[in-house]
Amino acid sequence: MPPPPPRIALVVPAAVVGGVLALVSFPGPSLWFMAPFAVALLAAAVRGARPRGAFGLGLLYGLAFLLPLLRWTGLQVGALPWIALSVTESLFLGLLGVLLRLTSALPHLTTRVLAGAGALVAVEALQARVPFGGFGWSRLVFSQADAPTVGLAAVGGAPLVSFAVAVVGLLLLEGVTALVRGLPVRAALAGAAAGVALLAGLVVPVPTTAEDGELAVAGVQGNVPRLGLEFNAERRAVLDNHAAGTRSLAAAVRAGTSEQPDLVVWPENASDIDPFANADATRVIAEAVDDVDAPTLVGTLVRGDDGRIRNTTLLWVPDEGPVARYEKRQPVPFAEYVPYRELFRRITPLIDQAGNFAPGDRVGLLDVVVEGRADPVRVGDLICFEVVDDDLVEDVVAGGASLLVVQTNNATFGLSDESVQQLAMSRVRAVQTGRAVVHVSTVGVSAMIAPDGTLVDRSSLFSAAVLEARLPLRTTPTLANRLGTGPELVLAAGGILGALVGARTAARTGARTGARTGARTGRRHTAAANPAGVAADIPAAIPAQSEETS
Repeated sequence: MPPPPPRIALVVPAAVVGGVLALVSFPGPSLWFMAPFAVALLAAAVRGARPRGAFGLGLLYGLAFLLPLLRWTGLQVGALPWIALSVTESLFLGLLGVLLRLTSALPHLTTRVLAGAGALVAVEALQARVPFGGFGWSRLVFSQADAPTVGLAAVGGAPLVSFAVAVVGLLLLEGVTALVRGLPVRAALAGAAAGVALLAGLVVPVPTTAEDGELAVAGVQGNVPRLGLEFNAERRAVLDNHAAGTRSLAAAVRAGTSEQPDLVVWPENASDIDPFANADATRVIAEAVDDVDAPTLVGTLVRGDDGRIRNTTLLWVPDEGPVARYEKRQPVPFAEYVPYRELFRRITPLIDQAGNFAPGDRVGLLDVVVEGRADPVRVGDLICFEVVDDDLVEDVVAGGASLLVVQTNNATFGLSDESVQQLAMSRVRAVQTGRAVVHVSTVGVSAMIAPDGTLVDRSSLFSAAVLEARLPLRTTPTLANRLGTGPELVLAAGGILGALVGARTAARTGARTGARTGARTGRRHTAAANPAGVAADIPAAIPAQSEETS
C-alpha cells in the first residue's frame, strides 16, 4: 500500500490531537489551557482543505473529543446511545471545520482571527439549540471555570468566553505561521495579542459582596443505596437518606455546632415518591422540614392531572407543607422523554427505559420567606441539565433571583467526570450572573459557589454530606445579564459573514490560480495528454495564501 499523501499524513493527526486537547481541557483532567491549542490545531488542519475535507477533519476532531467526553452517557444504557449522541454532536464540529477553512481565506490577520472565533460561537449556538432543544455540554466555555477567561462571562455570557478561547488559539496559529515564514515581529505581535485575550477576563470586576444581606444555606447530599439505573429502586431509602441528613443538621443546630439555616436544599430525585400521592412520603418530608425549622427545596416527581410526571421542586415550609413549586421546563430528550418514540423504538427497545415527563411552563422562581426579613428572597431554580441552557439561566436572573440553586442527580453516571463537568457549569453561571450558586446532587459532587465562581464548600462523590455556607444575595445584573443573547448574535453573525466573504475570496483566488496553472499546463501538454483536466483540480487542495493575505 502506498504511503498517504504528505498533507493527509499531517492534517489527520493534527485534527485528532486537537480533539484530545479539547477533551483534557475539561473537568477531570482540567487542563483548561489546552483548549486554545485544540482550536489552533483544528484550524491548522483545515487550512487549504476543500470543504468536504475540512468537514471530515472537523468530524475527526469531534469524535476524538466527544466520544471520551460523553462516555458517561452510555454507562447504564449501552454503547448505542453514547455513540449516537457523540456522532451527532461531532457533526457540528465538522461544520466548524468548514467555517474555519472559509474564514482562513480572509485577507487580514485580524479578520481571520475574529471571524474564525465567531464561527466557533455560531456552531456552539446551533449545537446548544438543535435538535430537540440542543445539547451544549461540550461548549469550550465549560472548560474554563478555573481559567482567567471565565471573567468574560460577566460581560458577554458563556459565548464570549468560548470566543476568547478561540481568539487565543487562532492568534497562536497566526504567530507560528508568521514565525515559519520568517516574520518574527508579526509572530511576536500575535503572541502578545493572544496573551492579552487570555488574561482579559482578569480585569473584569466580579463583585462578591452582599447587596441584600446574606442567606444561611444548607445543602443535603443524602447519597443512594446503589448506582446505575436502579439507583432509586429503593426509593424510600433515598428519601430516608435525605431526611436523615436534614435531621442531623437540625441536631447540630440545637447543639450549637451549626448555624440555623434560612434555606435547606435537597437535590433532584431526593424523593421519587410523589408526596401528593403517598401519605408516608409526606410524613417523612414534613417531619424532617419541621425538625430543621427552615424552608426546604425538595426535589421530587409529581404526577399531574393529565397522568404525566413532572420533575418538580417543591418549596416546603415548616408546619405548612408545600407552598410553591417549580416544574422542570426542559426535560432531557431520550432520558426524561422521547421525541418520536414510535420511530426510535424501531431502532432500539432501550428507548422504553426513558420516561415520559411533561415540561413545566413557568420560570424557576421561588420566593422564600425568611424570618427577620421584610421581603422574601427570590431563588432561581434550575434542575439538572437546565444549567447548560443560557436562556433558562438568564430567565431566572431577569425574573429577579438573588441566589441560584442547581438541583441535580448524578447517580446514573458512576465514577465518571460527568459530575465535575456539571459543577464547572454552575461555577461559570455564578460569574455570568453575579450570583452565588447552591449546587446540590444526590451523590455529589455538591458545592456552595461564590459569585466569582470560587468554591466555598464542596462534597466528595458517593457519600452522604451536609454543606453549609452564608451566601451573599446580589441584585445588580451583570453586563451579560443586561445584554442577554446580544453578544452571541453579534459574534455568531460576524463568524458567518466572515465565512461567506472567505468563501468568495477563496473562489476568486482559486480561479486565478487555476487560470495560471491552466496556462502553464497548456504550454507543456496537449489536450489529448490531459483529457480529464486534472490540473484544474489541483489548486483547490493547496493552501492559497500569498504574502498579501498574511
